[in-house]
Amino acid sequence: MLRINNLKMPLNACIDNLKKILADKLHCNLTDIKDFHISKKSVDARNKANVHFVYSVDCGEIEHFTPDKDIEKINPPEKLIYKIKNSGTRPIVVGSGPAGMFAGIALAEAGLKPIILERGSEVDIRRQEVDTFWKLGKLNSESNVQFGEGGAGTFSDGKLTTGIKKDKFTARVMEELYQAGAPQEILYLAKPHIGTDNLRIVVRNIREKIISLGGEYHFNTKLEDLIIKDNKVVAVKILHNGIINELSAERVFLAIGHSARDTFEMLHRHGVYMEQKPFAIGARIEHRQADINKAQYGKFANSPYLSAADYKMAVHLPSGRSVYTFCMCPGGQVVAAASEIGRVVTNGMSEFARNKENANAALLVGVGSQDFGSEHPLAGMYFQRKLEERAFDLGGKNYSAPAQLVGDFLVGKKSKYANSVQPSYAPNVTWENLCELYPQDISEALRLGIVEMGRKLHGFDNPDAVLTGVESRSSSPVRIVRDGTFQSNIRGIYPCGEGAGYAGGITSSAADALKVIYSLCTD
Repeated sequence: MLRINNLKMPLNACIDNLKKILADKLHCNLTDIKDFHISKKSVDARNKANVHFVYSVDCGEIEHFTPDKDIEKINPPEKLIYKIKNSGTRPIVVGSGPAGMFAGIALAEAGLKPIILERGSEVDIRRQEVDTFWKLGKLNSESNVQFGEGGAGTFSDGKLTTGIKKDKFTARVMEELYQAGAPQEILYLAKPHIGTDNLRIVVRNIREKIISLGGEYHFNTKLEDLIIKDNKVVAVKILHNGIINELSAERVFLAIGHSARDTFEMLHRHGVYMEQKPFAIGARIEHRQADINKAQYGKFANSPYLSAADYKMAVHLPSGRSVYTFCMCPGGQVVAAASEIGRVVTNGMSEFARNKENANAALLVGVGSQDFGSEHPLAGMYFQRKLEERAFDLGGKNYSAPAQLVGDFLVGKKSKYANSVQPSYAPNVTWENLCELYPQDISEALRLGIVEMGRKLHGFDNPDAVLTGVESRSSSPVRIVRDGTFQSNIRGIYPCGEGAGYAGGITSSAADALKVIYSLCTD
């Protein structure tokens, strides 16, 4: 198979022209190209006077073509087949986020009939519970933006971009998501996303597939404790409707997500090796999407062929701090993402159309042991909690979030009202001075970061842009240590995904779970 890269097309060009451009690149006849498909599509907006699409295309072998640096021979991705010896008890998967779902798929395909435990609700009920929180400020601490079927990613933009190398695991993730109802374009777009509206369909279909293969889902069922003998897990205690039961278990796959704080504490009590992991804190920053489109696309900002523009930036400061944008949600909204009573957390979310008024992104500062004030493995988690409690207090103790205009934040002045950018966070925002929320050096890093990013992206430092805090769940604050067999020091426990500290996002979490399950395969 051949992969032909760097095929450039004008925004308004018909896709039928791609075959001709491909033939010109190969210096072959159109009739020589029997079949081809798009493997990647991206927007090149570096030159604002010539914004265009760039394609990579895969096609079958062609007998005569002119070699070129943009043409390479590739092998089709290896198909994953799971053959795993039955240990005698059904495997337990804790969590139904990306890692839990894909661990469930792999185990079910191996014929092991996994039992998936999810402390939150199934996705349709969860949606209602989240809506109630956003409208009325009534938080269900067991089923919310962080907990429930699909994990935290269900209430996000559904971004599938990842920093890990595309391999057989990531290829399988993309194909499985597509088969479960995600748009076909996720298979080739350079920056694919599903959208929160499509994600709800996808996770429901994955659940149905796992059940059809003999798996079980137990919703509103929390992993309460582990039963360990001779350094091996032998059973789990689960809590459902106030009643604790035991399930025998020789293999427990911990796909618990980055917000399962009570589970982290339980694991620590059992002596499961964990270590601090650096993460980042900050706020959501909102601009008008039209302004971001203009900054990124110039005169092409209103082109019907382009989707809402995004951005990704990082600044390294003289202090040694790093400030960067993360989880940018074009045409989206800032959402209340708390999972604990008396704490405020923000996140971003977009539907597939990305057609809302504002763009938002996390604006984050990296933090580590020097900020936590302790070497305790869970010190980062406690640091998060303290910030979230402070945000709750500043917001008025009713789950409103503290917010501030960028112009006021840069001079340390409390804001009074919104201007051209209307905050999208619900239930509500309280205008405050966010300098009272963060440690002083974090506030200063955010200020410097905004100014520097304003030099990179016109209008990023717009005084009317809105900051809403606190963004504290960028990634897991801990890593559950695992060895070369993907087990923790307690045998039979397999940490995986973002909560365990081995991934960061939907695709990498799902791929990590597949990798862990694949390690159990026999020839």
